Amino acid sequence: MNVREWLEQGPFTLGLSAGFFGFYAHAGVLAALTDAGFVPQAVAGASAGALVGGLYAGGVAPAEIGPELLSVARSDFWDPRPGRGLLQGRRFDRVLRRFIGDARLEDCETPAALSVYSVNRRATVVPRQGDLATIIRASCAVPVMFHPVVTDGDKWLDGGILDRHGLAGVAPPTRVLHHHLSSRSPWRSAKSHQLAPPERANTFVWCIDGLPRVHPFAMERGRDAFEQARDWAQAALSPTE
Repeated sequence: MNVREWLEQGPFTLGLSAGFFGFYAHAGVLAALTDAGFVPQAVAGASAGALVGGLYAGGVAPAEIGPELLSVARSDFWDPRPGRGLLQGRRFDRVLRRFIGDARLEDCETPAALSVYSVNRRATVVPRQGDLATIIRASCAVPVMFHPVVTDGDKWLDGGILDRHGLAGVAPPTRVLHHHLSSRSPWRSAKSHQLAPPERANTFVWCIDGLPRVHPFAMERGRDAFEQARDWAQAALSPTE
């Protein structure tokens, strides 16, 4: 069964994995899906996946997410300050609010299950309400790169720490289209068993190989990553005769 046939069988949740600056590719996949008429009934994700899923849930049109992210320069979120991480995160917070304002998770028309890592609990948590920009920022708070996000006496970090796939908030037997970003991060090499796409009932996994590797000092590659992922997904979704 190809992905189009699977999608035509019924409603689905879009799951978006962690993957550092892989959010450009996630944005390309989401744009291709909705262009083809396949609109997720809900989204789930961690880190890069929480960024794109959160923007979508917060009301940013799929066709606009890619261009909006491509308009962000490193200087827009680069705010070094001493602490438990290089970047304070306040500039990143301003970027998010430029896109979604003060939207709240519980008010989103598209439900979103965004994973964050609780330092206090040493576990993944999936908030069901709260300030959406804060939750997205916390899920993207890569250790060492960003300060933890302090909320309600807890400290939150990157949701991909324990939930690489971004699916902690999705209960079976939900139908999930999962866009999985393969990781080449050396600190994950000892945990390679966590990187394989999940074997879950009712889950269709997409994993696009060969995408450009994007990072804060190579953000110009983001456009290629976005366009390659979008074009690949469009081809996969094309009707077959």
